[in-house]
Amino acid sequence: MTVLGTRALNRATLARQLLLDRADIPVLDAVAHLGGLQAQEPQEPFTGLWSRLRAFDPAALDSLLTGRNVVRTHLMRRTVHLVTADDVLAWRARHDAMLRQRVLGTYRRELDGTDLAELAAAGRAVMADGEPRSMTELARALADRWPAPGPRALGEMLVAALIPMAQLPPRGLWRTRAGVRNVPLSSWLGREIDPPAPDGSDPAGQALVRRYLAAFGPASSSDLRAWCGLAGLPASVAAIRGELVTFRDEQGRELLDLPDAPRPDPDTPAPVRFLPAFDNAILGYHDRGRIIDAPHRGLSVAGARVVLVDGRTAATWTTKADTVTITPLRDFTRAEHTAVTEEAQNLASFLSDNNSDRVQIKPPTFGV
Repeated sequence: MTVLGTRALNRATLARQLLLDRADIPVLDAVAHLGGLQAQEPQEPFTGLWSRLRAFDPAALDSLLTGRNVVRTHLMRRTVHLVTADDVLAWRARHDAMLRQRVLGTYRRELDGTDLAELAAAGRAVMADGEPRSMTELARALADRWPAPGPRALGEMLVAALIPMAQLPPRGLWRTRAGVRNVPLSSWLGREIDPPAPDGSDPAGQALVRRYLAAFGPASSSDLRAWCGLAGLPASVAAIRGELVTFRDEQGRELLDLPDAPRPDPDTPAPVRFLPAFDNAILGYHDRGRIIDAPHRGLSVAGARVVLVDGRTAATWTTKADTVTITPLRDFTRAEHTAVTEEAQNLASFLSDNNSDRVQIKPPTFGV
């Protein structure tokens, strides 16, 4: 079986994630290809798409949100994701059990003895008037009936798990600060969520496997599970295994992939790219070594914005007062310094609506 080294996996990841060459495709197609973008920080998807698309216009994403073509909702790993309307309707039922279990994992003591079916029905009854509500408002509406869990546990279970919700604009619009207002997903989109297959098959799970590999492969089953948070996909992998190809990584782990997906030459040049907090290219894997060196793995869970140099995490970045500040994790060569500066200037211009291209590069920080 062919062994793929770390550099080969790195280049495959960059190609699938649209980070090797910026793509000339519509924003909706990019969001679909990526299987959504993690979006609990509302402005981060704009940087993620800017780094992946040629001539990205934030107004295009705004239009998709207000036009109900993409939505912000709890999905993979119980985190807020920006996903297409078609995908969330196709995938949401497949995530129901995982979402409930993840909320219970945090609030098991508070919700002990709570009839979740009864709670869900009561929550839907409150939301039936079509009025958008915050998580706290919904929980308070039911607090007299369920006083013991407290508003935080009630609200999390209702909004993140029991009632599929959409977070309404202006939350998530470009350069907009707004609180979370929720409405039931099906009422916002005007379509019902796809139900599970009546024959016990799992077409949604099989589609998830294919879509994951298209955007993240070659990858292991544990990588797939780390991305979506679902434990019950071995049967889906087995069902489509005959249409997949397999490899091994340098540790001997089996990697699955679509046969015609891009796997560039490991020596393919990789441009500098600035990634937002909690980017797909990092959080989409259990083994994040294809992007981040072991001493810096903590950055992936800390929400650090990172800079890729030659395809690997080589710096972190922040922005304040229209200045992009870069903190290297290692020394840059002269050519790398120039390339990072140029891309940072482009990013500063994008984030400031062309009002600034100011960049600051700090001395390297080692051992993060």
